Amino acid sequence: MMKVECTRLPSGLTVVTEQMPHLESVALGVWIKSGSRNETLGEHGIAHLLEHMAFKGTARRTARQIAEEIENVGGEVNAATSTETTSYYARVLKDHVPLAVDILADILTESSFDEEELRREKHVILQEIGAADDTPDDVVFDRFAETAYRNQTVGRPILGTPDTVMSFSADQIRHYLGRNYTTDRMFVVAAGAVEHESFVRQVEERFSSLPRTPIATPVLETALYTGGESRETRDLMDAQVLLGFEGKAYHARDFYCSQILANILGGGMSSRLFQEVREHRGLCYSVYAFHWGFSDTGIFGLHAATGGENLPELMPVIVDELRKSSMNIEQQEIERARAQIRAQLLMGQESPAARAGQIARQMMLYGRPIPNEELMERLSGITIERLTDLAGRLFFDTTPTLSAIGPLEQLAPMGDILSSLTGKAAVPHAVAS
Repeated sequence: MMKVECTRLPSGLTVVTEQMPHLESVALGVWIKSGSRNETLGEHGIAHLLEHMAFKGTARRTARQIAEEIENVGGEVNAATSTETTSYYARVLKDHVPLAVDILADILTESSFDEEELRREKHVILQEIGAADDTPDDVVFDRFAETAYRNQTVGRPILGTPDTVMSFSADQIRHYLGRNYTTDRMFVVAAGAVEHESFVRQVEERFSSLPRTPIATPVLETALYTGGESRETRDLMDAQVLLGFEGKAYHARDFYCSQILANILGGGMSSRLFQEVREHRGLCYSVYAFHWGFSDTGIFGLHAATGGENLPELMPVIVDELRKSSMNIEQQEIERARAQIRAQLLMGQESPAARAGQIARQMMLYGRPIPNEELMERLSGITIERLTDLAGRLFFDTTPTLSAIGPLEQLAPMGDILSSLTGKAAVPHAVAS
């Protein structure tokens, strides 16, 4: 039986493991409760740049040595930056866990931030930004977040802009690091063929130099959902359209209810939107719903990709499905959504990498691992009445967010869409190009 064990070191660093005895490998990593949202106004993109620079050389290893040492034993190492978290992780065979711990500790405590490496990596990120700008389904989501949280760090693209990325110095990166990468905000997690006490000793030894207190007060401005619209007409084969509403934070009572509602509306081939919009009417080739939760806010969205000529019919059908969800939901739909979420949860636990990430997120959000039984209990309390009430409040009591890119000549004005949702016309903030 798998067992989660947790130890808080005297330094304040939290170490968590889950032993999976049937495996020969271990997925391990360091998760930091800090992401792009923790940047100041002048630091747009620095969290992501730091993640890149961590692999570009330390006091003990060159960038090539970091890559070669982990790959010489058949392992892999990577990192990721999100809005509220950053993670550095590795996957190795069980005999090579000490090496992986050493490398992760090295890049997080001894990175050199060499000026020449920094110059090169800035240009790598510029290419990454350019590739994202050339990908319409990336652009539409970036514009969506920027519009939902106008002029706020929570809505800014994680990559930054060419100007901001090129402006950063090694000292600025070190300042962001010293302000955010402290033991009270960091979690070292391992899942797989790992022995807890041995892993704790390795972590305690190698991560002992991490600072306990930040060099300056960490930044986190309260999020304020604004809504509005962003349209960008481009000569493309199809239109990408996102319609969103203010959602729920992780700790909100209706967070899990929102997850169920998103699944019912657009969580799979049996969902309402897929069946009505794609299968029955053939109005798009892709349609789904999602709910993003953050620490103090959330956003509920619906995405569709279609030919521009289908937009006049598509948007009213989507709005009609939203209205129907506020009036009637079947018990069978709730049971199917619960079953899908349960299956995703359990299937994810068969992967040590997915399991380590899941435990880390729970530690950052709730301060403890959440047993499966508790998660399912939270889902079991969701009723038809709660779902229809939530749908009514989500879709008809908040200002919507519209983001669209492509051939948009036939996309209805925002005022018309808002009128169909609320019964009254309005002109929200707009950005067009």
